[in-house]
Amino acid sequence: MKDKCLINRLKEYSRSDFYPFHMPGHKRQIENGVGADFPNPFSIDITEIDGFDNLHHAVDVLRESMEWAASVYGADKTFYLVNGSSCGILSAIGGTVTAGGKILVSRNCHKSVYNGIFLNHLESEYIYPQFIDNFGISGGLSANDVDNLLARHSDIQAVLVVSPTYEGIVSDIGGIAEAAHRHNVPLIVDEAHGAHFAFGEGLPVSALELGADVVIQSVHKTLPSMTQTALLHIKEGLVDAEKIEQYLHIYQSSSPSYVLMASIERCIDWMDGDGRKRMGEYLTVLEEARKRLGDMKHLKILDRDQIGYGGIYDLDITKIVISTKGTSIDGAGLDDILRKEYHLEMEMCGPESVVALTSLMDTEEGLKRLVQALTEVDAGLTDRETENQVMKPVYPKIKFKIADALAAPGEPMEWRDAVGRVSAEYVYIYPPGIPIIAPGEVLQEDLIEKIIDYKKRGLFVQGLKDESLKMVRVVPANVMRRMIWEKYFM
Repeated sequence: MKDKCLINRLKEYSRSDFYPFHMPGHKRQIENGVGADFPNPFSIDITEIDGFDNLHHAVDVLRESMEWAASVYGADKTFYLVNGSSCGILSAIGGTVTAGGKILVSRNCHKSVYNGIFLNHLESEYIYPQFIDNFGISGGLSANDVDNLLARHSDIQAVLVVSPTYEGIVSDIGGIAEAAHRHNVPLIVDEAHGAHFAFGEGLPVSALELGADVVIQSVHKTLPSMTQTALLHIKEGLVDAEKIEQYLHIYQSSSPSYVLMASIERCIDWMDGDGRKRMGEYLTVLEEARKRLGDMKHLKILDRDQIGYGGIYDLDITKIVISTKGTSIDGAGLDDILRKEYHLEMEMCGPESVVALTSLMDTEEGLKRLVQALTEVDAGLTDRETENQVMKPVYPKIKFKIADALAAPGEPMEWRDAVGRVSAEYVYIYPPGIPIIAPGEVLQEDLIEKIIDYKKRGLFVQGLKDESLKMVRVVPANVMRRMIWEKYFM
């Protein structure tokens, strides 16, 4: 066991030449910047002793720290999160929508949003992102769509959207906020990938500045903070901060890590000072790298010239999205080559793309390695226009609430036989963890074909109880009849 234990494997990996184009944003750069004077974690790992306050009843040092963080970001109230953005999303949902109520969410939300819908037995309406066909990825959201849905469903109590996406696509948050507020409904923004927006010229404007009422950010994703650290910001008016905080007491650990809280504070403090200069220097180097990647013949990168198409209102250039569409390779193949031949670990791969997550802690050498690797791979590719085309998103029909479908006993069934049946489980690719299908949704034939295609490509299809991916659990027919009767006649 000693040779196989996690700590030894982590130490071995940290000594290797594998370069991280993935989170966390500190990129293991201990010597430079924010980590330079951070103490040994064991030396500051304490509990709620006298003089160190309590995150669940902050009245002293933690309260002052969170008030200071709110002033840096321009929030009325900010909470430190040590259970990641997920606990912030769950708390925001619980604190704005009554149990059994209705929420409007973007269909490309993270699975934690669906967990919040399930836990609170909510009814969901969806706003669907547009599609970027030449990159095979979801685009932005329309403010008009939000306005129209709110007009049709007056019982919606909150709107929740994700911006930026995993690929760095930013929607018209200002317009969406205006639409929500016209209907007296708060806007929650999952800005997990946008904690760095406040610290760099040329980056998109944070949702907090554009009228959002609740904004959740993962400082560990794009800033130099430890994994699992995040922030929840509130603008007062349409939301009850005390109610959201009540849910934070439920979803946050009752033993919050002082190491993680110190990491959050140190990260924000450094970013508000030396980090701003570091961000400017990094963006200059990044722009040069993106310029060189723009010269590739076959592979394409998502760049600012796409703004205005497919609902893209703005673009976070720190996410380098490389499209393989129309080439002799797919996303999983490129991801595999970069890992095995160049020792570059990407953040994620999709059917026709890979995503390199960069941050201000990336080194110039690391970015040069990425440019060289992609340029070399590109030189060996050929165009293939008629094959390897990504299927556009398939939007499943909703039959039942997520909670009702999950409560039903699941009946295992082979994929080909499941056409027209209602799913009793999630199916998603991780990362990013966006459900292809959620419990209570109909397994349409084109949707099943898409999932089978993902499996063949070697993508990480997860959520299914059957880890072999041969079977899917559906709501049994007799249970379906009872649920339909209860839904429409009781």
